Amino acid sequence: MATMVNFHAHPDDEAIATSGTMMKAADEGHRVVLVVATKGEQGEPVPGALSPGETLGERRAAETLEAAKIIGAHRVEFLGYEDSGMAGEGSNNNPASFWQADFDEAVERLARILAEESADVLTVYDDHGGYGHPDHIQVHRVGVGAARKAGVERVFYATMNRTQILRQMAEVESFAEAMEDIDVEGAERIRDEEFGTEEADITHAVDVSAYLERKRVAMLAHASQITADSFFGTMTDEQFADAFGTEWFVAPGPPRTGDFATDLFG
Repeated sequence: MATMVNFHAHPDDEAIATSGTMMKAADEGHRVVLVVATKGEQGEPVPGALSPGETLGERRAAETLEAAKIIGAHRVEFLGYEDSGMAGEGSNNNPASFWQADFDEAVERLARILAEESADVLTVYDDHGGYGHPDHIQVHRVGVGAARKAGVERVFYATMNRTQILRQMAEVESFAEAMEDIDVEGAERIRDEEFGTEEADITHAVDVSAYLERKRVAMLAHASQITADSFFGTMTDEQFADAFGTEWFVAPGPPRTGDFATDLFG
């Protein structure tokens, strides 16, 4: 069996983006490792979510460990940086933030884990971090550099299928309304091609429909950010399956010809 390392920026990113692929890999007997760059200190906690004296970073780290148990991850590591916040925010300038991290040092931290694990597969984000978040962009940069340093040849960029999302927004009125409710600016970015990847440029489509119930439970384990009455929690099973039943990846190299590949280990 092989080892897959999944590198993410913040707690809950793993549950949303790649948890189905991680569950599938673990169930098939592969070793699954989760590395998170930050503890998501710049997130917005649900009112009343934190205990007296508890920091958001502490809570989100604990939620990550709980989600990892649901996913079936064998190891969880935090890379030790602070959340940089959204693009353009003052927190981007925090010297302890991941965005301001010394590149070579960050590469070494991740490469050390890859070497310890003799990683066969590494997942990061696409080169614009899916939607331009500084920490997501940095995950791509650092991840690619660490893979090169540690000699990991199979690297995949987790992304979102922008073509599919636009199709759903056009065909399903409730889906479009939900996207607008979450973030009007975000919905506009999707239409302006600043979100995810065109379907033609995606190489791998991993069917995670068998893991959707666990995937939603893993998301809800991040209770300081995602609640049962949130967008993710209130989607019908059919809507959730349409949105999250496939996890999308890009393998660097020649463009895809023919059908999507379906296995990151093949």
